Amino acid sequence: MLIMDRDCKRGGERFAIPTQGEVQGKLTVLEVVAITCLREVLASKNAFAVAALKKKVLRAMKEQCEPFGLSSEDETSVLEYACEFFEEASKEAARQAATKVAAKSAGTARSRASGHG
Repeated sequence: MLIMDRDCKRGGERFAIPTQGEVQGKLTVLEVVAITCLREVLASKNAFAVAALKKKVLRAMKEQCEPFGLSSEDETSVLEYACEFFEEASKEAARQAATKVAAKSAGTARSRASGHG
C-alpha cells in the first residue's frame, strides 16, 4: 500500500502502514466486543447457546474467507485460530464474570458485617 500521492497528504492519510497503536487499538476492540458478547451468552450458563454461537462464528468465518480464495490449508488455519480465539475469549469472559460475582458478594458481606456492628 505504498502509494506516492499518499505521502503528500497530511496527517494519518499519509501513513501507508498502520502504526502499532492503530493495530493494538483494533485488536483491543475485537477482544472487548468478543468478551462482552460471550459474557452475555455465558451469563445464561447455557452450554447449547455457547456451542451454537461458536458454530455460527465458524460458519461466518468460512463465509468471510471464501472471497479471498484461501487454500484449504490457510482456511483450516484461520478456522483453528478462530476456535482458539473463541475459547480464550470464553475463558476470559468466565473469569471476568467470576471476579465480578466475587467482588459483589464481598461487598454484600462487608455491608452485612458493618450493619451488625
